[in-house]
Amino acid sequence: MKLQVFELDLKLFLLKNIEHENVYAKISYFIDSALAKDYQLLNLHNSNMFKYYVFNTFYPIEKEQLYKKDNIYAIQIRTVNVNLAKYFNSVLKNHYTEDMKGLTIDIRSIPRKYIDYFYSLTPILLKNSDFGYWRDNLSVIDFERRIKENLIKKYNNVMNLKIEENFELFTSLEITNQKPIAFTYKSKKILGDKVKINISNNDKAQELAYMALGTGIGEMNARGAGYVNYKWVKR
Repeated sequence: MKLQVFELDLKLFLLKNIEHENVYAKISYFIDSALAKDYQLLNLHNSNMFKYYVFNTFYPIEKEQLYKKDNIYAIQIRTVNVNLAKYFNSVLKNHYTEDMKGLTIDIRSIPRKYIDYFYSLTPILLKNSDFGYWRDNLSVIDFERRIKENLIKKYNNVMNLKIEENFELFTSLEITNQKPIAFTYKSKKILGDKVKINISNNDKAQELAYMALGTGIGEMNARGAGYVNYKWVKR
């Protein structure tokens, strides 16, 4: 199986105003309700497993923190599941909820090139029922380890194998926000961070970094967390 990341550029027409803190929940519901139209994909949504996709937030960004009724905004959805990509491409452009309506969608495959670094556009979340926000109880080294372990689990799950874990995934990790970023989920605020990660120049690191473009990093990716953009190595 060859890993491939698909990116879907979706234009949405807002039927209601949406406040900034509710954007992720509203987009999640838009996607979830589309998945619910297909029995197998509904099972994927309801299961406790990796969902194989991630999305970012509305663009253009509204400085007033309010996304306005009757305006058109874009989001990008990425996935490593070809069947899911085809389903999104077919269904989302005609799908609607009480908050938004799909207009147009374009799909492409992200080329495989060496990745220099990636940086998060939406907050990275590490869920922990014992202590909540990681900075209160974990070191940066622990944070890096959790990110690596999560990506390896996703890769093993996607590829249906178990890879050797003793390799360098990234050469440096920088947290780019000065204070934690609040991410609203089910009326609760979860604290997360944005990062810049320099990817190591070995095949395993590059393979996982490429996958991360389509799965997100950290947790709650199907809720919009951990969406990253990338910079290719100049050659």
